[in-house]
Amino acid sequence: MNEKQRELRETHKDMPQLNFKINGVEIKGEIESGFESILTKEAIEFVVKLHRKFNGTRKHLLEDRWKRQKEIDKGVFPDFLEETISIREGNWQVGNIPDDLQDRRTEITGPVDRKMVINALNSGAKVFMADLEDASSPTWHNCLDGQINLKDAVRKRIDFTAPNGKDYKLKDETAVLMVRPRGWHLTEKHIEVDSEPMSASLFDFGMYFFHNAKELMSKGSGPYYYIPKLENHKEARLWNDVFIYAQQTLGIPVGTIKVTVLLETILASFEIEEILFELKDHIVGMNAGRWDYIFSVIKKFRNHKDFILPDRDQITMNVHFMKSYAELLVKLCHKRGAHAIGGMSAFIPSKNEKSNKLAFEKVTKDKKNEASQGYDGTWVAHPFLVPIAMEQFNNEFGDKPHQKHVLRKEVTVNGKDLIDTSIKEGKITEAGLRLNINVGILYIESWLQGVGAAALYDLMEDAATAEISRAQVWQWLHNDSVSLDDGRIINLPLYEKLFEEEKSKAAELLGKERTSTGKLEIAARLFDSMVRTQDFEDFLTLDAYNKLKG
Repeated sequence: MNEKQRELRETHKDMPQLNFKINGVEIKGEIESGFESILTKEAIEFVVKLHRKFNGTRKHLLEDRWKRQKEIDKGVFPDFLEETISIREGNWQVGNIPDDLQDRRTEITGPVDRKMVINALNSGAKVFMADLEDASSPTWHNCLDGQINLKDAVRKRIDFTAPNGKDYKLKDETAVLMVRPRGWHLTEKHIEVDSEPMSASLFDFGMYFFHNAKELMSKGSGPYYYIPKLENHKEARLWNDVFIYAQQTLGIPVGTIKVTVLLETILASFEIEEILFELKDHIVGMNAGRWDYIFSVIKKFRNHKDFILPDRDQITMNVHFMKSYAELLVKLCHKRGAHAIGGMSAFIPSKNEKSNKLAFEKVTKDKKNEASQGYDGTWVAHPFLVPIAMEQFNNEFGDKPHQKHVLRKEVTVNGKDLIDTSIKEGKITEAGLRLNINVGILYIESWLQGVGAAALYDLMEDAATAEISRAQVWQWLHNDSVSLDDGRIINLPLYEKLFEEEKSKAAELLGKERTSTGKLEIAARLFDSMVRTQDFEDFLTLDAYNKLKG
């Protein structure tokens, strides 16, 4: 035994160990105190069953994404499917919606750390979406600690004492809990099944379901989920198959699981009704995941100059392709009896009252617009915004729990509307280019530090913002003769100059102590490599995950 091995053994000698083995399964992550309550033999066997049964289909569907991208690169743009016209013209509705998911007028989202879970459940929002995906950095600790926190929250035994001595406990009345697992494209490297990393989606879903489904049912609720990053109805069908198998395996009635799908990819917007149909026994609504949607548009059409978008702050919900998608979502969800949930307001309170006033005005306007469009609820990132958003929907709803009676029959959206990305007077500015570089680096640094919900410039940012930031810089740099509003071409020398300047600003903002960890340097190199590469990387989190420690 060498010195390094001795150190390792000494460091971990007091760590708890799992006292069982499962054939073909290797748990590579450390077993910290408390993890054994989640990583029980029965729970691991359950998620391994899910993986072995469905991972082959998952990988096949991911290959289909790559093939579809090649078609788009050749100019074969998406449109509504001819082969599913019978579904769109059919007379059907989604299944029953539980009582505790009828009123969703304001929802709060955030990561699964203990303090956040308590504050979100106590926020006054109708629903809390506990996020194991874009708002969480998927360290092994975060993923397992999050499952512990969720298990405790379901049983109303969660509390927390801050370093300053402040205690956090649940109120008697709390938000309904929903959980967002990681997307189909992600894996959980700390668990290998038959010598390959486990599907992160199946791990997150399965662990929460195994430990909490029956407990939730005993309390008059159920296992409720948000499903991210779907690109087509076949991916929705796979989730439905997983739900059926999971319920049957644990002896739970099929249809007990209820899900809301995040409509956050451009391709999925052409298959809204098909996705609703595939999940009709389990789905209760769809959400306008607008930041990831913008990223998806940039990503899918990245090699076509006609789809180049301006500064991201100019891509509002009033531009044609975003308004088309938002209104179509309401119309089709209500047509099929499902809720339509609006997008995120990411503002967080600052010490500057002027900034808070401006945020208040923007959120009020945004939520009033969503309520007037027929949405049944909306998202906020901070308890500060809950009453602001709630008021707009209260004004629209009156004494009703939702407004699914608003059918928006006047809305007509065709395929060209969904991909008409022209923005009158849209500009690419130096400030916009700098912001993308700066925020992209800062977010990745935070993610590598283990924090997936990063407070940046009075906004609570998640992975979607970093994805938009690096995707836009790539798009501007790799299409010929894209210019700033002052006429300068966005080329490598200009990018390199701004990159170095924004990297220095990021270091100054973070301070010497934090930059000394080396995470900023890693983040900057990762951002830079993803911008320079000729072959666009579909998700920055795939590469970043390999660099994530813990």
